[in-house]
Amino acid sequence: MSDYYVNYAAVAVLGAVILLFGLGTFAGWALLRPKRWNKEKNAIYECGIDAVGEQWKQPNVRYYIFAFLFVVFDVEALFLFPWAITYQKLGVYAVVEMVVFIAILFFGLAYAWGRKVLDWA
Repeated sequence: MSDYYVNYAAVAVLGAVILLFGLGTFAGWALLRPKRWNKEKNAIYECGIDAVGEQWKQPNVRYYIFAFLFVVFDVEALFLFPWAITYQKLGVYAVVEMVVFIAILFFGLAYAWGRKVLDWA
């Protein structure tokens, strides 16, 4: 067997160990946990204060948009850091591409700011 397949075998064994550990942990929790039903346990709880009003309310759409913008700029940082480390080796073309990438994201942020997406009031 070549070293190429030995590396894959090591990854497969490690994956199987991780899978068995996770499934074993869940099985252990299911066997050891107390199974007593209580009305208090099923009550709605938020920050130590009893819930007032309906049990389910539709969250505001602005929270989703704000989270989406966070993910977009988090992915931008994910692309920027490796590029910043190796940009000298990549040449002028890579610098121009990154400037275009940042410009697109900047215009997206300006658009969101102009539409008052980032205002919490």
